[in-house]
Amino acid sequence: MRKKERKLIITFHTTTDAMAMEKLCHERLLPGRLIPVPRDISAGCGLAWCTQLDERQRIIEVMKQVGIEEEAVHECMV
Repeated sequence: MRKKERKLIITFHTTTDAMAMEKLCHERLLPGRLIPVPRDISAGCGLAWCTQLDERQRIIEVMKQVGIEEEAVHECMV
């Protein structure tokens, strides 16, 4: 079982945005992975991007560059 730790969780309005985020991060070698939205977070789509807290600025900047809009950005234990 994986040890829970504090992570950056980015939620999206649509599944299309979540899938675009996954593709973008793989292409640009940005760390993270798609996960089901944690229970304590409400989101429009059932998927979220999970990455290390220290990646916040870099991930948000890249998302803005390509036009992927986040629904919300959270820090939580996953």
